[in-house]
Amino acid sequence: MAGPRGGRRGWLVLVVLLFGGVLAAGRLVPAVRWYFRQRAARVVEEVRRRGIELPTFKLTRRGTLIHRLTHDPELIEAAEVYARENDISMAVAMARVERYGREIVPSFNAFLYFRVGIPLAAWISRSLYDIRVGPQRGLAVLDENAYEDASVVFVMNHRSNIDYVLLAHLMAHRTALSYAAGEWAHAWPLGRLIGGMGAFFVRRGSGDDLYRRVLERFVQMAVEGGLTQVFFPEGGLSRDGKLREPKVGLLDYMLRHFDPEAGDILFVPVGVNYDWALEDHSLLQPGGPEAGIRGRGGPFASAAGSMVRNLLLARRGGGFRLGAAAVGFGAPLSAREYAASRGVAFGELEREARIEEVKVLARLLMLTINDSIPPVAVPLVARALIEAPETTVPKNSLLSRARSLSQSKAPLDYEAALRTLVMRRLVLAESGEYRPAPGGEKLLAYYANSAHS
Repeated sequence: MAGPRGGRRGWLVLVVLLFGGVLAAGRLVPAVRWYFRQRAARVVEEVRRRGIELPTFKLTRRGTLIHRLTHDPELIEAAEVYARENDISMAVAMARVERYGREIVPSFNAFLYFRVGIPLAAWISRSLYDIRVGPQRGLAVLDENAYEDASVVFVMNHRSNIDYVLLAHLMAHRTALSYAAGEWAHAWPLGRLIGGMGAFFVRRGSGDDLYRRVLERFVQMAVEGGLTQVFFPEGGLSRDGKLREPKVGLLDYMLRHFDPEAGDILFVPVGVNYDWALEDHSLLQPGGPEAGIRGRGGPFASAAGSMVRNLLLARRGGGFRLGAAAVGFGAPLSAREYAASRGVAFGELEREARIEEVKVLARLLMLTINDSIPPVAVPLVARALIEAPETTVPKNSLLSRARSLSQSKAPLDYEAALRTLVMRRLVLAESGEYRPAPGGEKLLAYYANSAHS
């Protein structure tokens, strides 16, 4: 008859153990946090000795930044308006401001960035690609001039989810980068890792006015605090290989209160292109990456599925290498000098007029990005084949046309590019002549569109 009593004792032991575990965790977590903060402080000192200065804003604790947001006069005023318009109390509106602040503001950790993230970025980049750095006008100008009163913003075309990883690897000896990550990056456990590396989270296309105001103030605080950021003006990955029309939301946030007397913003154009984009299939599927895999999983599952598919295909070709990844840096564009040349005071314009001026600047930035994209062989071969008047093209003629499309003197391996296209079954080889493979036209056109001549 001891069964029920033994069962109750078992449950009691389990409850005690769980309670003890919670208490232990409560004591352990602060200790773990203290340990990593100590390690992070040592890393900050080390990178300073190497000449990398991290702005105070980047090293400010997350809780402090959230407190600044929730006590910001502009946001308090915005919350009052929001409360009146939505018939809610001020307390509820301010609670939403705090919730949005906690969602947006990152928790940068120097140890995580320089000891985990950067080595991982280097390993991924070098394992997958032969990295080529093309024009470096922007970096040369930054090296030659000390811009103590300027925030640096790298403006980059968005070809792959590897873009940021690649740029972080290339800039590791210069600075720590921050960028706006979409909702996909907020999922556990990615959120902790990506937030710890300094990324802030953005809801794409949010219709919540209060959320947009909180995001706007954080972006403005980041610019005023000298945070080095990466900004993708296209607002998303290219779906056809061409540069997309720029979005002006984040750019407008940066410029709304821009005061050239207080400081400058240097926009550094960055152009990137690949022989083989890791998630290209997901970009071209019906519905885009958001369609997921067979309607499930969303963009994360879609991109992951495409990556696995491409890596397995590359492995059949002899390894996991995906050809070249080329990055170019254009000459920086000073917001102060640009505003002076156009006689524009962004901070004094009404919203409609300011948005129009921001659009003009955004289009100019896209032109400078386009001019910074280095040539890579696969897109040039794809373009040469698609533009050929003949149905089939002899090998020598095809490679000659591809070379003529590139205005760069950089040595590109056009023969390897052709082998890659054949191996991927995007191009058919028949008796020494080549033509687009049936079913591969869309992907071939994607790479042809990305060719920069």
